[in-house]
Amino acid sequence: MASWIFSTLNDVFQALKGANTTIITDQDVPGDDLTGKWIIITGSNNGVGFEAAKSFASWGANIIFACREPPTWELHPTAAVDECRELAAICGHASTIEWWQIDMSDLRSVDAFCQRWLKCDRALDILCNNAGIAEPTQQTRVTQDGFQMVHQVNFLSHVLLTLRLLPSLARSAEPRVICTTSCFHHIGLFDIDHVNGEPGSKGNDYRNNKLYFQMWVAEMQSRLLRHPEYLHITINGVHPGFVASGIWDGLENAGKAPSGLNLLLRYVAITSQQGALAITHAATSLELGPDPRKQGVGAENGRGGGKYINRIWEGPMKSYCNDQEARSRLWIKLDEELGLQEKGLLDVLGL
Repeated sequence: MASWIFSTLNDVFQALKGANTTIITDQDVPGDDLTGKWIIITGSNNGVGFEAAKSFASWGANIIFACREPPTWELHPTAAVDECRELAAICGHASTIEWWQIDMSDLRSVDAFCQRWLKCDRALDILCNNAGIAEPTQQTRVTQDGFQMVHQVNFLSHVLLTLRLLPSLARSAEPRVICTTSCFHHIGLFDIDHVNGEPGSKGNDYRNNKLYFQMWVAEMQSRLLRHPEYLHITINGVHPGFVASGIWDGLENAGKAPSGLNLLLRYVAITSQQGALAITHAATSLELGPDPRKQGVGAENGRGGGKYINRIWEGPMKSYCNDQEARSRLWIKLDEELGLQEKGLLDVLGL
C-alpha cells in the first residue's frame, strides 16, 4: 500500500512539473540551418505547431503543413502557409512551403497523405507528430473508423503516419521524429483492454492516450535500433508545457475554452511560441540527436531517442514506458486496431 501511495504521489509530482513556466530564450534554443531539409508537421496551422513551423521557415526548411480543413475559429492553413513563406523570404530562403490536407480522424486520409508524399521520392528529415485535440466536455465522439476521437487523432493516426513514412525517413542522414506527448502521461492509466474508451474503461481518454503515445515512443526507438535500415532514426516524446493554445477551444466546440479554464490560461499558461520551443529544440538540438555509439551517426554528445522531454529538459517517464511487457502488449494491440500485419507494415519494415 505504501509503495502504491508513493508511486501515485510521484506521478502527480512529475505531472505538475509540466506546468513549469520558465522563460526559454534564443540562447537555450538557437536553432539550426535547415536549408534543404524537409519537414512534415501535423496540426501546424494553429498553436505550438504553427509557431514551430514559423521557426523552421526562418531557418530555411521546406515544410509540409499536414492539416485538416479547420473549424472557423482556427487560422486557415493557407494563411499559415502564406505567413511562413513570407517569413522564409525575409530571412533569405527560397523554401517550398505547402499545405497538404490530412484528416487524422480518417485513416484513409492518413494513407492517402502518405502515398502522396512517398510518390515525391524525397527523403524526410523531420516528422513532427503534433496534431491533437483535448478531451471534449459534452460527449464522446467516434470516428468513421470506429475509434474514440481522442484515441485516433492523438495517437493511432500518428502511429500509422510514422510507420508509413519510415522508408522516407530512412533516406535522411539523421532523421528525427518528434511526438507531442504530455506531462499528463504520468497520470494516465494503462488499461489495455479498453484503449478505445469502451464502457468500463478507467481514467481519462486524453491522459491515457498520452501515456500510450509515450510508451510507443520508447518501444518504437527500441525496435528501430534493432533494424539496420532504421537504427539511425531518432524518436522522442515532448511536452510543450501548459500552453494557452487553440487546443482548448474545441472542448465545447464553441471556439473558446470554458470560462474556468480561461482564468488558468490567462494567468498560468505559457504562450504558444514558448511551447513550440519543445518541438524545435527536439528537432535541432545535438544532445537530442542520435547517439553515435548506438546509431552510427550524430554528434559526440547525442543521447539518442526513446525519451520524454519536458519542454527542453529531459525528464523521467512513467514506469509503464520502461516496462517491456507492457510496451509489447501495446504494440500487439496497435497491430489489432490498425491491421498493421495486413497492411504489410510490420513484415516489410522488419519491426
